[in-house]
Amino acid sequence: MIALSQGRSPAIVLSHGRSLRFDRGPLVMGIVNVTPDSFYPGSRSRGASEAAEAALAMEAAGAAIVDVGGESTRPGSAALGEAEELDRVVPAIVAIRSRSGLPISVDTRKAAVARAAIEAGADAINDVSALRHDPGMAALAARTGAAVILMHMKGSPETMQDSPAYSDCASEVRDFLALAAQSAIAAGIPSGLILLDPGIGFGKRAEDNLDILTRLGLLAALGYPVVVGLSRKALVGHIVGKAVGDRLAGSLGAACAAYAGGAAVLRVHDVTETVDALAAFTACGGVACGGVACGGASMAGGGR
Repeated sequence: MIALSQGRSPAIVLSHGRSLRFDRGPLVMGIVNVTPDSFYPGSRSRGASEAAEAALAMEAAGAAIVDVGGESTRPGSAALGEAEELDRVVPAIVAIRSRSGLPISVDTRKAAVARAAIEAGADAINDVSALRHDPGMAALAARTGAAVILMHMKGSPETMQDSPAYSDCASEVRDFLALAAQSAIAAGIPSGLILLDPGIGFGKRAEDNLDILTRLGLLAALGYPVVVGLSRKALVGHIVGKAVGDRLAGSLGAACAAYAGGAAVLRVHDVTETVDALAAFTACGGVACGGVACGGASMAGGGR
């Protein structure tokens, strides 16, 4: 039996007085990639100064947090060496923090990179391995008080799309993340600093991703804030039949649906457009259902 969290706090209090509030509508997380090979070319920054400019523009557009990453985890990508990842990530975070108090998460699987990022001013660790890749990651988060985003991934970025299969994807992802959260708490990470990400596109077929999104309430019911990243991904391409550069409209529609299904944070490339789409969606009566029927419609069903 998997225990549920005892209700979601209206806010996650981060270091240095920064916070993420969940009682004011959906939050947008802007993607800042300090990489030459992330799957969407428009998200790539060439060095610290360009990364800082991108982050500041996202903040001005309404981002609640930016996610800085130096290692691409697109399907088939090879692992990056620790030294190179540090060289990419730390200067970017220093540059952002010198000009902004915006919350920052670091997108990394490596404890050494996370530690240096936190020392440079990051507030959270976004770990696609749910703290499993590096044995020191959970202890680091507990010691520093960093928030953690725990993501579901089957396999590794190099292998995750090699014939993934599930019997009941949404339930399996929910169960995995419930156990990951329990492990994080056992390691000393407060439950109030944990967010969960179902890992859209990470070791999943299109039908698996759609099962997760149409039944997102299963994950939201655990009580932790849910982060969903589907911006411009292959799933959107599968739905609209367009290449990555032409997936903005599809990504916006999917973001609104994810929010209606229970997502608290949307991780996106296009902050301005997503903030506007979510504002219009909520103003016109769109609400977060968390898998419960709203306005005659239900997000709980497993229809694809």
